[in-house]
Amino acid sequence: MKKIIFYLTTLFLLTTSCEEYLDVNKNVDAPDYVEGYLYLAGITQQYQGVYWDVRAIAPMTQMMGTTGYTSFANHYYSEGSDAGGEIWRVVYWNQGMNLENMINQSLEAEEWTLAGIGYAIKAFSWDMMTKVHAELPMKDAFVDGLLAHNYDYQKDIYTQVREWAYKAIELLETPDSHEYGSKISGNDFIYEGDTDQWIKFAYAVLVRNLSSLSNKSNFVADYAPELLDCAAKSFQTADDDAVVKLAGGSQQAPYSAYNNFWGTARGNLSYSYFQHEYAVQLFTGTVPKYDESNGEKIRTENNNYYPYALADMQIICDTLLDVPGHYDPRVAVKLSTTSNPMYEDIDNADSVKTYRYYGGSLTGASGPIGTAPSFYGRTRTSQYPTPENPISTHDGIGKWIYRDNAPYILTTCAEVKFCLAEALWKMDRKAEALDAFKEAVKADIAFTAKYIYPGKEGVAQGGDKITVSVFNSLAQEYIAGPYVEGLTLADFSLSHIMMQKFVALYPWGAPEVWVDQRKYHYDVDFSGEYPSKGNGWDETQVEQKWDSNPSKVYKGFYLSPAQVLHRKGTYNVKNEGSPAYRIRPRYNSEYMWNLKSLESLKPVSGTADNYHTSIPWFAYPGELPQ
Repeated sequence: MKKIIFYLTTLFLLTTSCEEYLDVNKNVDAPDYVEGYLYLAGITQQYQGVYWDVRAIAPMTQMMGTTGYTSFANHYYSEGSDAGGEIWRVVYWNQGMNLENMINQSLEAEEWTLAGIGYAIKAFSWDMMTKVHAELPMKDAFVDGLLAHNYDYQKDIYTQVREWAYKAIELLETPDSHEYGSKISGNDFIYEGDTDQWIKFAYAVLVRNLSSLSNKSNFVADYAPELLDCAAKSFQTADDDAVVKLAGGSQQAPYSAYNNFWGTARGNLSYSYFQHEYAVQLFTGTVPKYDESNGEKIRTENNNYYPYALADMQIICDTLLDVPGHYDPRVAVKLSTTSNPMYEDIDNADSVKTYRYYGGSLTGASGPIGTAPSFYGRTRTSQYPTPENPISTHDGIGKWIYRDNAPYILTTCAEVKFCLAEALWKMDRKAEALDAFKEAVKADIAFTAKYIYPGKEGVAQGGDKITVSVFNSLAQEYIAGPYVEGLTLADFSLSHIMMQKFVALYPWGAPEVWVDQRKYHYDVDFSGEYPSKGNGWDETQVEQKWDSNPSKVYKGFYLSPAQVLHRKGTYNVKNEGSPAYRIRPRYNSEYMWNLKSLESLKPVSGTADNYHTSIPWFAYPGELPQ
């Protein structure tokens, strides 16, 4: 039965006629063989699972707060749950044998283009999965007849991911004499069969893979040159961005899965998730100043919106709204606000600049200076119009990438450019790093503008509270200002690269931001090569670098047990004081059926209470300790 397509319904609905769908059967009881191209649409649509798990990962990065996945926000979750396991399910099951069949059948038929696309997808998915879960069953993953699957270590998985990506490039560059017609283009919701774009995508996977190793002691010698070479062959503009296009249709769509997982129609970004105060601080230039003697924020008497003294060095923007170039218009698109509920003057820059933004805490919508709205801009669970309930005040189809017909974002030119900038920084090629950094910010500006969906003036029915023309005008001022083109080499730092990357990947790229935060060990203050109990944290608190420390990467970022105002919590006792470094494998896959293989893992057993705190190979400067 291994050849059965698990998502034939999706394939049928999105890609083929009824007659063609019925023709796939050779077995009268079940489809035991389908043409390779028929797998493609269903395979790519499964990337909705990434958005599912972002709701667990983003709270750990402080992109999101949550009243739903609160244990993830506190870097812990209980055994016995499949929460945070959707990427695992996507790679092993939803794509799984469908992708294996597509690749193998295409190789056998010498359909090099389709096989190359398959390998590129496989490399992307496995790279993503190992970064979230670390060790994985890889060699045993799709072996017939096995009742248990041995685990492979992350170092070996990383090598295999790169081999798959290079294999994809090799196949995509091989002359292919097949006349596909619309078979690939009609089923490829990412690049519509454009092999040049798929080649760039495969190089982007390599850049992502290599970039996660940037804090390893041998990065400059062994990985950075390859990253630079791959970046030069990968995405160059926002037009290259890899996104999965969706049909949308909202409540009128014949199937809810036609809509984006984060759109209003599906209710998955309910008011259980909201923007975190740290994200708001970055986007608005309000990272506070802390009294290092007691961890308190320094209060001011200025106004209720800025009740705390602000850090002298703001990385993204600042509060000088009347000075051109100091305001970052991405805030009006990526974040949400309850300001201007009737969408008045959204084509007026001065009006847009007056919006106020509030973020929630780790586990509650009430933040330090106000209440965070939903991702659609109201302090309530989203409502949308239906024939039975045509309410006048609602969130419509949503806004920006939180709307029913928005695509799923896989990776972007901006991300590739930020990875390049970081690598050049590590190679001590600072001037080139600054150039790459500026190109990265510009690419994210273009990416952001692409998905703006302005609301209708005078009507409270959802959408973005800024027009494309106003955004572009303010964006050009911002680019020309002190935080991009005006940034000098003397002031340029690693923090600029990584914190702008945080903004660029907000919130769709939370898994990669979590990679970055873990490889820099959450800016924990420790001695030696990596932190541990008694050297960076104990059962009650985490010692983190102060923002004044030049080596601190994420200025203003403090974990839950850090001894600063609005933190000062503790982790679950099973963490032994450590923040999470991985998500456990999917419970109903591994803890139900593959326990012995998990148990054998080192240096921390997969059955240990603190397995989720085990540092992955990519975050160690050297090899895994024995």
